[in-house]
Amino acid sequence: MASSKEYLDFILEQLSELEEMSYRPMMGEYILYYRGKIIGGIYDNRLLLKPVKLVLDQLGQTRLECPYEGAKEMILIEDIEDKSFLMRLIKEMYEVLPAPKVKKKA
Repeated sequence: MASSKEYLDFILEQLSELEEMSYRPMMGEYILYYRGKIIGGIYDNRLLLKPVKLVLDQLGQTRLECPYEGAKEMILIEDIEDKSFLMRLIKEMYEVLPAPKVKKKA
């Protein structure tokens, strides 16, 4: 099942105070970026974030789910109504994510 544009718009609105939030459509789903780093995505109308230790520690009991068959598990964020919580989580997560890999020219 593909994610709806309405769900994407809702999540982007929740994160609207974060500068440099962006997304890229990918096979009916959406990859989410913050300041150029992939933070997670929207899969089947679920917000899933990369399984970063900092996020796992903050959330305590978390549900890990696969975005699609054969993929690595990601953190399901269920509290999508709390705007300040989401933004704080993503800002903190950004600091520990690796820099994007530079693609080599052929």
